[in-house]
Amino acid sequence: MNKKPIFIAGFLLLIFTFISVFLVSLVQYSTKERIKYNEEQLLIKRLGELVQGYDNNILQDKILIETDLHNIKQTLSVYLAKKNNHIFAYLIEHVYPNGYNGNILLLTGIGSDKKLLGVRVITHKETPGLGDKIETKKSNWIKQFKGLSLSNMNKKQWGVKHNGGAFDAFTGATITPRAIISATYQVLELFNTQYFKNEIK
Repeated sequence: MNKKPIFIAGFLLLIFTFISVFLVSLVQYSTKERIKYNEEQLLIKRLGELVQGYDNNILQDKILIETDLHNIKQTLSVYLAKKNNHIFAYLIEHVYPNGYNGNILLLTGIGSDKKLLGVRVITHKETPGLGDKIETKKSNWIKQFKGLSLSNMNKKQWGVKHNGGAFDAFTGATITPRAIISATYQVLELFNTQYFKNEIK
């Protein structure tokens, strides 16, 4: 029996496998870099929506804080907005795990006066047409947080009107707005702790 054709077929299959693995790895690497770039550009856009007038490299001027927030252990990225080397705003990137469809990645801006500069959604999986009204391109709902703080809103007001709070819910969707309200209140609480102050020194 001539084994040469079998050997050639096996060899060609091996070459084909190596080439396929190489191409898949190449596509995966290039896609990964593109995704990373797109996420960075989206973050820059969201930062720009919440704070202006800083003269530092805000993406590099970042502090990582390990903490328990929203009932999960997570690493917060805190971007420091500075003017003349003085911090005037803190942009906190954090994950809220209890959206209607899971994690919501948020960016919460807080000024040195402890008032909110605003809240923006970076990524989410909320229901299109309902929960996605937390996006600024779909609704202005999320813009109402600007200027609020723990001193000008009591704890009961940090809820939807249906539960005696100060915020409207979406028609047909209450879990998502409740999630954003709760997440924002908890970040403000953390911001006002001595632990947070010690971590950003």
